[in-house]
Amino acid sequence: MSDKRPSGASGTTPEREDGTGGDQPTDGPSTPGGRLTSLLDLPQRPAVGSWPAPAALGPLEPPAALDWLQHHTERLARARDLPAALTALLDSGAELLGARCGLLVTLARGADGCEPDDPCGLRGPADAGWQDHAGHGPMVGLALDRAAIGALETVPVRQGPFAGLLDPADRPDQLVHPDLADGHEVAPRFREVAAGLGLAASYALPLATEEDGPLAAAAWFFPEPTRPAADRQELARRYAAFAAPLLAGRAAAERGRRAAEALRRGLLPDHLPRLAGLRLAARWVPAGLEQAGGSDWYDAIGLPDGSVGLTVGSVTGDGPGAGPGSASGAASAMGRIRAALRAYAVLEGEDPVAVLGDLELLLKTTEPTRTATAVYACVDPVERQIALAGAGHCPPVLVTRYGANFVETSLSAPLGMLSCWEAPGVELNAERGDLLLLYTEGLARRCGATLHAGQARLRKAAADAPAELRHDPDQLCAYLLSTCAGDLTRPRDDLVMLAARFE
Repeated sequence: MSDKRPSGASGTTPEREDGTGGDQPTDGPSTPGGRLTSLLDLPQRPAVGSWPAPAALGPLEPPAALDWLQHHTERLARARDLPAALTALLDSGAELLGARCGLLVTLARGADGCEPDDPCGLRGPADAGWQDHAGHGPMVGLALDRAAIGALETVPVRQGPFAGLLDPADRPDQLVHPDLADGHEVAPRFREVAAGLGLAASYALPLATEEDGPLAAAAWFFPEPTRPAADRQELARRYAAFAAPLLAGRAAAERGRRAAEALRRGLLPDHLPRLAGLRLAARWVPAGLEQAGGSDWYDAIGLPDGSVGLTVGSVTGDGPGAGPGSASGAASAMGRIRAALRAYAVLEGEDPVAVLGDLELLLKTTEPTRTATAVYACVDPVERQIALAGAGHCPPVLVTRYGANFVETSLSAPLGMLSCWEAPGVELNAERGDLLLLYTEGLARRCGATLHAGQARLRKAAADAPAELRHDPDQLCAYLLSTCAGDLTRPRDDLVMLAARFE
């Protein structure tokens, strides 16, 4: 059943036919004074299908209610991003209501490219609507495995635990199903899924603001027929009213981050050339613009003579002393420098020293406050010849049947740092099956405590990689990232890798 009342207004809920629920107090955990301890000592919620019978939760004393609200609003405010905020909201609501699991459905932006398990976009005020294949946005679960969430996703969003809560107008203040097996208002599909998952009751709230309208809805489930006490319902509504604008802000920040990442991604090649005798693969893991102090690139340029120019590099921020906030300017400069490098490669790509020399002159002329490190290699896939030069950059790694070794590009300064840059080039021949690996400093530093330690670890990981991975540059890149770089959710620097294997 649904209850409609102005947000923040107090009210009671009808008593169930068996006499439970409503405003009647129930036995439950308590401590002297009814303090917060009774809420925080609830048992950990296991996965669906293995719940213990929950202790009934009765009305809250005013001090405990205020303590709970303060504790959990502070916890929500400390959530660093949107996914963390959604999880905190579900978990806090479950603690208050005595639920053992929860589900949150978002209103997705129409074309934001979100994956179903990636809660990236609560819709903003400019969105025309919300939809995906199931009629709703991504779902986030608490103590629900993928199979349980998938089963609940088969319930039409307007007929399940969120019925009416996502409507732009006339949405209920809450939605209570005290007995999913017997409730006449429960849709048949929802009743069927709930029975299969062991869900006996549900309580759901909308998450909406006056400016944005509906953003999401959250539902909590119980393994036995029950109804949360009226004061707990009121406290949950107040918590949801606080959470909604905070989630809207987190969602706006997340959309901005994704837009910036998409723009940065657009500055890099949208595909790698396909060449007879050479297989290419690349990885780019961007750092957030609020964290990074520079911007990295990679590129593969098909040249008129049939060879290919391979390059990776990194552009610094807005001059000496510039911190992480300068990354946006560095990203723009990276796009300009990479475009210029492509032109120089087409004109004189067979001479890596000349390409980097021209790039250095351009950098000093048009980007005087910046420096850049780079490596450029001209690769002939037929003759399997490599000519390369580096400017203050990490040495490439050549992976062969005998192991992996650095290609020493003689010591040279970064571009734009000296009055005149120059460095000798390096030439070598590869064999069929050899793989050339270019990478940026951000990846090397992520792989070890120091730059040199990270380079050594990356080289060793490439040498020790299983043979079937070394035969596929794409799989090798994925293996090296997972083996050496660890958790990639919050890199402090861009991580770039470009691999070329001779067939």
